[in-house]
Amino acid sequence: MSDQGFPRQLRLLNAGDYKHVFDHAPFKVHGKGMLVLARPNALGHPRIGLIFSKKNVRRAVDRNRLKRLVRESIRLQQHRLPPVDIVLLARRGVHELDNASVARQLNGMWRRLEKSARQTRHDTSSST
Repeated sequence: MSDQGFPRQLRLLNAGDYKHVFDHAPFKVHGKGMLVLARPNALGHPRIGLIFSKKNVRRAVDRNRLKRLVRESIRLQQHRLPPVDIVLLARRGVHELDNASVARQLNGMWRRLEKSARQTRHDTSSST
């Protein structure tokens, strides 16, 4: 059985980690109601931080549902994702999506992130 938990090492834990991604994010992936900012890390595995503000998602029950869906998605996709630090921001209207739509959005966003990271890695390796 493969390890598909969501351990502490897969999370951005402090403000400095978030700031580093915000200041130096070469990858931006847009989805309906969500935005992913990402930057490469040297850890060999992805890490994620979530930002669901009260301004964009009013009710705590909606914020918690969305966070749970994102954590589940990253837990299942962690082995496919490149070694990047990811910050996922919620936008207005994301709470109106049902669980299946959010899961589809996230899977598409992870695929696009994986593709752009692979392309960037290929471009830098071919230029040297």
